[in-house]
Amino acid sequence: MQDAKTMTSSSEKTFSRPIRVLIAKVGLDGHDRGAKVIASFLRDAGMEVIYTGLRQTPDMVVNAALQEDVDVIGISILSGAHNTVFPKIIALMKEKGMNDVLLTGGGIIPADDMKKLNELGAGKLFDPGTNTDEIVKYIKEEVQKRRNF
Repeated sequence: MQDAKTMTSSSEKTFSRPIRVLIAKVGLDGHDRGAKVIASFLRDAGMEVIYTGLRQTPDMVVNAALQEDVDVIGISILSGAHNTVFPKIIALMKEKGMNDVLLTGGGIIPADDMKKLNELGAGKLFDPGTNTDEIVKYIKEEVQKRRNF
């Protein structure tokens, strides 16, 4: 297994600043161990990570993402509210012109629901137990496509 910081391809451009990721737990879901593990691993991969803590609203998440000028919003959700949370965040992101920000996440989300959320505008969504190297690689590739600086 590769070290997270060395997971780069020869075609990957060097970023002018580290990738900024906002990790959020939306709603009443109080289980944040997975979110903290992902936040830690992304930091180890050289990214700047802002963890908003528990019980955030979609408005709070999008406003924090704007204030922090993030490249990625990552939602950790285990409560089953994904079909409410992701569409609301997508709508707020569109409303605020955040077209270059990747919305991704993970948790307990059935495959059919993942597909529907992807069609609405969410990026790749990850199941529990996904290899963290896969998540790092995905974020780096997507930010490389979206960044214009």
